[in-house]
Amino acid sequence: MSAISCTDLCKYYQQGDAVIKGLDHVSLEIEQGSFICLSGPSGSGKTTLLNAIGGLDSLDSGEISIDGERVDLLGKAALADLRLHRIGFVFQAYNLIPVLSARENVEFVMQVQGVAAAERQQRSSKILQEVGLEGMEDRRPAQLSGGQQQRVAVARAIVSRPRLVLADEPTANLDSDSMESLMRHFRELNRAHKVTVLIATHDQRVMQWADRLISMEDGRVVEDVLQDGAKGRG
Repeated sequence: MSAISCTDLCKYYQQGDAVIKGLDHVSLEIEQGSFICLSGPSGSGKTTLLNAIGGLDSLDSGEISIDGERVDLLGKAALADLRLHRIGFVFQAYNLIPVLSARENVEFVMQVQGVAAAERQQRSSKILQEVGLEGMEDRRPAQLSGGQQQRVAVARAIVSRPRLVLADEPTANLDSDSMESLMRHFRELNRAHKVTVLIATHDQRVMQWADRLISMEDGRVVEDVLQDGAKGRG
C-alpha cells in the first residue's frame, strides 16, 4: 500500500472571468520513505498539491489517502490530529510564533503532543544544534535572520518525528552551505527513519537530492522521473 495515494485531484479557482487550474486531474502514488521534489513554475500547482495532501486545502473532486486513510473525508478534528501526529510542515513564510523563542517554537508541537518537558528540551536542543542554531535558542524570530528563521521552522517540523514532511520552498532564503546542511538533514531523516519527504522547489540544487522528480505545469503532472544519482543516497 502506498504511503500517499492521490486519485484524479481537481482544484479550480475563479479569477475574474478566468478559471485557474490549481490541480487538473492529478493522480500520484507515493511510497513510504520516498524523497521527492515537486518542480515547476509559479502557479504550476506545487503548493496546491502539498496543501491538499496535508489537509490544508479542500478539493473540488478527487481522493487523497495517507496510510490508507481518506484525508479528503476527514472532519476538522481528525485533520488536526493527522497534522499533529503524522505530518511535519515547512512553510515558505516560516509561520513561527513571534512571541516565542526559537526553542519554544521548536518545542510547541511536542508540547501539544504531550511530550514530557525534559524530553522536549533534550530533543529541541539537539535539533537546534544540528541545524546550526546553537547559542540562539532563546532568540525570538525578530532577532533572527530569514535563513535562521527558516532553520527554526525546519527544526520544528522534524523534531516531532513525523511520518511525512511537506516542505514548500524550504531553501528560498538559505545560502549554499545552509542549503546543503538542510538537505542533509532531510536526507538523514528520510534514510534513518523512512520518513517520506515531499519538497516543492524552484531550486535546481535541491532537485539533485531527490530520488524522484515530479514536474508540474498548469495544475498537471507533465513529467515523473526517477533519479538514480540523487545526492546523499547511501
